[in-house]
Amino acid sequence: MPERLRRSVDIRGIAGFLILLVATMWARADLPDFTGLIETTKPAVVNITATSQAVAVEDPQAIFRQFFGTPFGTPVQPQTPQVSESMGSGFIISADGYILTNNHVVHGASKIMVKLWDRRVMEAKVIGTDSRADIALLKIKAKNLPVAQLGDPARLKVGEWVLAIGAPFGFDYSVTQGIVSAKGRSLPNEAYVPFIQTDVPINPGNSGGPLINMQGQVVGINSQIYSRSGGYMGLSFAIPIDVAMNVVDQLKSHGKVERGYLGVEIQEVTKDLADVYGLDKAAGALVASIMPDTPAAKAGLKVGDVITAYDGQEIGLSSELPQQVGRARVGSTHHLTVVRAGKKLDVPFVVGSLPAEGDDQSNGGPQTNQGDIHHLGLYIRDLSAQEKQSLNVQGGVAVTQVYNGPAALAGIRAGDVILRLNNRDVKDVQSYLAIVRNLPVGKPVGMLINRQGNQAIVAITLQP
Repeated sequence: MPERLRRSVDIRGIAGFLILLVATMWARADLPDFTGLIETTKPAVVNITATSQAVAVEDPQAIFRQFFGTPFGTPVQPQTPQVSESMGSGFIISADGYILTNNHVVHGASKIMVKLWDRRVMEAKVIGTDSRADIALLKIKAKNLPVAQLGDPARLKVGEWVLAIGAPFGFDYSVTQGIVSAKGRSLPNEAYVPFIQTDVPINPGNSGGPLINMQGQVVGINSQIYSRSGGYMGLSFAIPIDVAMNVVDQLKSHGKVERGYLGVEIQEVTKDLADVYGLDKAAGALVASIMPDTPAAKAGLKVGDVITAYDGQEIGLSSELPQQVGRARVGSTHHLTVVRAGKKLDVPFVVGSLPAEGDDQSNGGPQTNQGDIHHLGLYIRDLSAQEKQSLNVQGGVAVTQVYNGPAALAGIRAGDVILRLNNRDVKDVQSYLAIVRNLPVGKPVGMLINRQGNQAIVAITLQP
């Protein structure tokens, strides 16, 4: 090869290498460095192990033993209590031992153990819980603990980098990263939490752990994922920390959480409905029904009203209304902007107190026709006429979702049909809720279920 040609090739090769090196360095310069904020935030994160006792589900032949006795005098084997453990995460919010986590991490647990950054393991006491926001406040006996720095979720921007620290599948102090995908998300059956959506990988064991911004501040509590497989699929949801701290303040002050209540069923305003009601755009909350003797009824709201603003703040999606009302102080007066028959009205109302779970099927938020969630940890709905005919039953309710609680510990699954509870027939959702409200605490009761055509009796104990 001629010397001039060889020199030209060498120069081009060196130039290409330098361009690649500069491009790589530039790309790395654009990526955030998480190492510093991880070192400062990790000590405030804890791992949580919740231990519960459940009773095994009897086999389908149990129903025959109930009515006809045990064949040939064979003694019935008693149900064996089974110990189950669930793992989650949390973080310390005060140096004297207050810890935040999800309610579903510790619900129904008979013992809760917390492992700290320095490997100490301590038993925690439940100070209070709020199932609607999925928040639990725990307390351990310790002093001078590292405390998580709290941030402002309102300042989060879509596209901003965020981190999660937790114990997915028991691998403690695992760190994952992603960006904020959306804000103010309303999920089915979660009308009062404006979730932060991220693409941070979250898996079982991450629940209750902190979502952290680039300033090392906790902006949310990792709570849920959307998944068809049970594993991470790119959609994670965190409870904003300001919502959680509002719950904490109420639990410390009153031992319970009180939320504002309007008393309406609402639905989204579609483009077609916007045309029907003469609206400029498809926005607001359409009033589908009004509960009697509620703030909405007393304020004179009517079916067909479209609520377009709350205290002057525009309502874009119907899900924004229950979030606004839920944060309002009970007894305070607020104003709704309502479009009725083409006219814009100002409707003041006095905020009521949201009924306790299980006391009222309508909570003033979007309805999902899945019944109500209550202290057994189930969502239920009425059976259709076709379902009753298929199962050859006169009544009953179908289980649509199961959360941590007495029913989950007893082995109840989504798809089960509840026929009897505590020796009383379950006719529909209303009769079921009436039975649940009168269940004894700390005493096992029987529940007759139909699972895929087979009947069985399970024992359920309502925890004190």
